[in-house]
Amino acid sequence: MGIGGCIILIAVGAVITFATNWHAKGVNMDLLGLILMGVGIIGLAAYVSIFKRRRLPPTADGDIPPVVEERYYPEDHYHPGGRY
Repeated sequence: MGIGGCIILIAVGAVITFATNWHAKGVNMDLLGLILMGVGIIGLAAYVSIFKRRRLPPTADGDIPPVVEERYYPEDHYHPGGRY
């Protein structure tokens, strides 16, 4: 379930709890709405924490990784005379 699903759960739960006057035998609609909002909030928090963890830079201290420059040297010692 992504961010959209979590927001839909929160919205549906809020509508059931605060905007309707429905009554069902054996079901407390206010509690059902609160449960849906709670599940949506928990899902949203879990999704955001996982998404935040994926976006962290690869270094442990949080710095930006160093830039690696590649240079071309025609007289490479692996190829005698610099010929390929």
